[in-house]
Amino acid sequence: MNLEWLKVGISPLKDIIDFLYRKSQTNDVQKKQVIMELRDNLNVFKNGFVNKVPYDAMIDCLGNEAIHHAVDANFMFCKLKAGKIEPAHIHNDRNKKYAGWNAERLMDKIDEKIIELKTIKKMNNGSVNDVKTNVSLIMSNLYYRMKLMADFIQSDADISYR
Repeated sequence: MNLEWLKVGISPLKDIIDFLYRKSQTNDVQKKQVIMELRDNLNVFKNGFVNKVPYDAMIDCLGNEAIHHAVDANFMFCKLKAGKIEPAHIHNDRNKKYAGWNAERLMDKIDEKIIELKTIKKMNNGSVNDVKTNVSLIMSNLYYRMKLMADFIQSDADISYR
């Protein structure tokens, strides 16, 4: 397991997780569940890095059920944050390609990567060890997407494209 890519992004994670906890204090059940799941998934990365947890265990702990329930309930993901991701929301160069995306589109990509990781694990006898797929890259992409989503939700500026 190689989580060296997370070393740079681990320090602001506690503040983001604390913010998501506060943001989840809402009466909107779907919004609450999606934010809590995002918070919990970021916690998986934080604790996985700190405790040197193998990818297999981390993948088992990642959740996307709240996203699926929200989609089933026709939840409007713009309730997480309205508008589009602007360059000011992006704190990591690898996320520049998401400029112009909205919360729904980014959450869909997050869900897609969680499903991909769980599928790779299932297809390889319950482990991602010795797979040809670059699991480290998929995990880092997932982490940075989730961090971008949290940063976007946290941003004070309600910026949108015209």
